[in-house]
Amino acid sequence: MSMFEVKFNDYLEYLKYHKKILIEGSELEIGIKKRIERYQPEEFKLEETTVWSFPERGTWATHRGDYRGNWPPQLVRNLILRYSRPGEIVLDQMCGGGTTLIECKLLGRRAVGVDINFEALILCWDRLNFNIGGEGVSQADIKLYQGDARNLNLIEDESVDLIATHPPYASIIKYSRNRSSNGDLSKVSIEGFLEGMKEVAKESYRVLKPGRYCAILVGDTRRHRHYVPLAFRVMQGFLDAGFILREDVIKHQWKVRKSGERWKGLAKTAEECWAEEPFGKRYWTDFLLIYHEHLFVFRKPKKGEVLDKLSNSMKWW
Repeated sequence: MSMFEVKFNDYLEYLKYHKKILIEGSELEIGIKKRIERYQPEEFKLEETTVWSFPERGTWATHRGDYRGNWPPQLVRNLILRYSRPGEIVLDQMCGGGTTLIECKLLGRRAVGVDINFEALILCWDRLNFNIGGEGVSQADIKLYQGDARNLNLIEDESVDLIATHPPYASIIKYSRNRSSNGDLSKVSIEGFLEGMKEVAKESYRVLKPGRYCAILVGDTRRHRHYVPLAFRVMQGFLDAGFILREDVIKHQWKVRKSGERWKGLAKTAEECWAEEPFGKRYWTDFLLIYHEHLFVFRKPKKGEVLDKLSNSMKWW
């Protein structure tokens, strides 16, 4: 799938005939400008450890938590402030509801957003439809494209200063199930997702400037009650593409959905569970909720850089 630009005027034209968009079965209102109480977060500070936890999702500017599976603006702000400078270009090639783009606008970075779902891009423009003075950037500094993260054909080699993106959850949240979106990585099998992410890694390496950073948030999953280390398999794909791992941050996952009869009574002690049948028999066969994700920060080597023991694979471990 080749990229094509979705401009702000396309959003305005869309508003003439639509007041809502449908994303993953949820209707989201568009075209209603709400009064912004705060353009910046209160008491924000950069994270200093490899464990990040944001119990409450940030709600400054036009950030909202209504796009399922999006990442918190506090996380994105940390990445942008730590790994880019004002005026530089930040790419999110799976931009979803626009969290990265909003933070770029607030922090004075030029932004490029790509998503395979046209409605998601309409939502992005809706959330970017505000004015801010000071260090903020204008609509002209933001480019949105419908396209596949595996084929960024309109983005030149080594033209991006920072990549910050959050891929979809493999076969869990199907963002484009309302319409046909060939190549949507949220709708494929685990193996299909991993193969797709290898191509994403190659394209990320191509468009990123040498010496600069690529940050990607990936969660693990389960199949047949067994743990699938999806994040580490994605990490290996980026290492194989030529990246070097700079950081592995553990992000605490809040408000994890749980359902089904099997969760009833899990507050009991182990002794109580073992004493009861049939629950006691199931106690050791059940599984734990996954309450974390991996935020990998990769670096693209500088031209001619001698890597010494750093390798493009995990073999040197």
